[in-house]
Amino acid sequence: RYFLVGSNPAETKYRVLKIDRTEPKDLVIIDDKHVYTQQEVRELLGRLDLGNRTKMGQKGSSGLSRAVSAFGIVGFVRFLEGYYIVLITKRRKMADIGGHAIYKIEDTNMIYIPNDSVRVSHPDEARYLRIFQNVDLSSNFYFSYSYDLSHSLQYNLTVLRMPLEILKTETTQTRQESFDIFEDEGLSTQGGSGVFGICSKPYKKYVWNAKLLEAVRSAVHRDWLLYIIHGFCGQSKLLIYGRPIYVTLIARRSSKFAGTRFLKRGANCEGDVANEVETEQILYDASVMSFSAGSYSSYVQVRGSVPLYWSQDISTMMPKPPITLDQADPYAHVAALHFDQMLQRFGSPIIILNLVKEREKRKHERILSEELVAAVTYLNQFLPPEHAIIYIPWDMAKYTKSKLCNVLDRLNVIAESVVKKTGFFVNRPDSYCSILRPDEKWNELGGCVVSTGRLQTGVLRTNCVDCLDRTNTAQFMVGKCALAYQLYSLGLIDKPNLQFDTDAVRLFEELYEDHGDTLSLQYGGSQLVHRVKTYRKIAPWTQHSKDIMQTLSRYYSNAFSDADRQDSINLFLGVFKPAEGKPHLWELPTDFYLHHKNTLSLSQTRQSYTYWWTTGVLKHLPLPFDEVTCAENRRKLTVKKFHKYEEEIDIHNEFFRPYELSSFDETFCLAMTNSTRDFMPKNVGIDPSPFTVRKPDETGKSVLGNKNNREETVLQRKTAASAPPPPSEEAVSSSSEDDSGTDKEDEGAVSQRSTPVKVTDTGDNTKITENVVQATKDVYGVNLSDIPSEDDLAIYAR
Repeated sequence: RYFLVGSNPAETKYRVLKIDRTEPKDLVIIDDKHVYTQQEVRELLGRLDLGNRTKMGQKGSSGLSRAVSAFGIVGFVRFLEGYYIVLITKRRKMADIGGHAIYKIEDTNMIYIPNDSVRVSHPDEARYLRIFQNVDLSSNFYFSYSYDLSHSLQYNLTVLRMPLEILKTETTQTRQESFDIFEDEGLSTQGGSGVFGICSKPYKKYVWNAKLLEAVRSAVHRDWLLYIIHGFCGQSKLLIYGRPIYVTLIARRSSKFAGTRFLKRGANCEGDVANEVETEQILYDASVMSFSAGSYSSYVQVRGSVPLYWSQDISTMMPKPPITLDQADPYAHVAALHFDQMLQRFGSPIIILNLVKEREKRKHERILSEELVAAVTYLNQFLPPEHAIIYIPWDMAKYTKSKLCNVLDRLNVIAESVVKKTGFFVNRPDSYCSILRPDEKWNELGGCVVSTGRLQTGVLRTNCVDCLDRTNTAQFMVGKCALAYQLYSLGLIDKPNLQFDTDAVRLFEELYEDHGDTLSLQYGGSQLVHRVKTYRKIAPWTQHSKDIMQTLSRYYSNAFSDADRQDSINLFLGVFKPAEGKPHLWELPTDFYLHHKNTLSLSQTRQSYTYWWTTGVLKHLPLPFDEVTCAENRRKLTVKKFHKYEEEIDIHNEFFRPYELSSFDETFCLAMTNSTRDFMPKNVGIDPSPFTVRKPDETGKSVLGNKNNREETVLQRKTAASAPPPPSEEAVSSSSEDDSGTDKEDEGAVSQRSTPVKVTDTGDNTKITENVVQATKDVYGVNLSDIPSEDDLAIYAR
């Protein structure tokens, strides 16, 4: 048998899972539901060790040996033989939201469960294993133990603030299902000493390991279930005269109709579109780490393929394959399903910003625009006028080529109107400074104003053909506009406006460029071709050659490696399940039938052509149906009463970790990108504000060195975000098994937000450099004397 022993972060409470290894094909897991202390779990493991030795009293042959140490279970998967368990063996902290840590998976381990004595081998098992492992789990998969990453901050904080009367009625039902853990400790759960804990079901669309956990979901305690998301997560610190404001960007990639660029276009029969990504920017004052007392704000926007049945034929090997509409859809059936999902999750208004070309010599992108306009016009006939879908067409490519028009100025106008309509989320009432320094734009702001703050109602949905380059720049401009309102609402700036070439906007732009590069690598196979600087027309001339290389890289990836990546995604997400007697994954001529379920079986219920939304959605608009307090949503929640000193809800101990030795210099909050250290010029003089516009000759200067070195460092950091660490650094970080050691080593080695160590200009500078060069030559076989860049030297020295 395998025994999985899981603990809480403080290692004071344990749970044990028992996995039977004598079953060749079935998964037999036993969870005894008991919470052990450290002493009890040691005694249990000691008894197991003693009872399973070959001969009593024999020291050499232990009955129990540690197979692996891990940070969580990704899931269980079976191909044609027995089950495998996928474990997270290495992680790195990427962000912190109110004391809740968000980790990136750095390394995983797949272990075959059945014993060799019962194993029934199959000739195709190894090939399926290779295809499954082609999904690189060390590349941009994220998880959190205590924060629900599949939902927005607005949802999480709205659910937490449900009326107390509702919670009291819920606890009477949930108290019967599990024993009271406070009885043994002599603590009373009655009266004012208890607090309510709420656990919501994850939003399945953004969970990538839902199918991998299906086999055990009903058999184990929910603490064993760790839900992971795919996309991007980055965090930077904006210091406003010493006050730390954390700016976080989280992108959730949809697991429905997921795949690569040319192989997944448009939508499937259930209204899920290709390359659908929900991007959320979160702003909070890090000086107060409490959801009840702190200041938090967020803004959500979405990108996704045009919700129609369309595709591109890649067999012609053309750079721009022709766009074809695969099915006639006169009643906009697939678009209706897609916008119904959005109304449930975001409320109204839904604003579509369509950036595809309008004027073309040969009709190409315009095919999609014309069909989308027809679909939106048809659907709007049946919606109340105040909740109608708003459609904004804008040919971004044409404006970019024009010398008279400024692309970003026009985008700024669109961004202002969008943010005014949707509003944004903030968890506290308007600060008094908005009354002292009123702004005319503030009174025109949409959304929903409640006693506890403001809610975002509705969302912006941006798309071009690929939803990569143009879309990322448009989303950055909308995010920049929303960031200004967020800062103003928290009382940090006097007007809801932010200028380019300020430290704050440059920090935010770098986050968005990292975000865009990462999503582009996942869907298109290369980094962004056109960036914000390209559209501002201030990109250096060297950028053009880089753009050509990225275009070639994208073309190569689409032509040669995307088919294999698509197969691995289909296998990982459970879209294809291997079985005896069925064709193998590599024998299928197309995966069309896997993603369009209506081709295999007709659905029992047909959707109305006119009432195309889910029942109950219109009644609550503009509020999202998912966030309304109703019986259907309450069934998704689990409510439990805790003692207020319980470790499980103690954020202070989770964040500061008083039970382990840690160094301030190696903590995450000091390693992340910092506006003062990384963006503010050294010769700042008497104006250290991050909202001051810097001169062009000042903006490139930072602690990291000159502009070129800065760009190289950022590029290396982006590469680190999307690629596994080099072998040398992995060897260093894998030497430590404990939680703290792994985090420290990994953050120091290839942290996406770390700053390279500089060789300082002290008196011993020459001597230090010589030693570093010699040591590097000995270890790596690389001669550094020919490398002029000081940053490169620092990276090798690290």
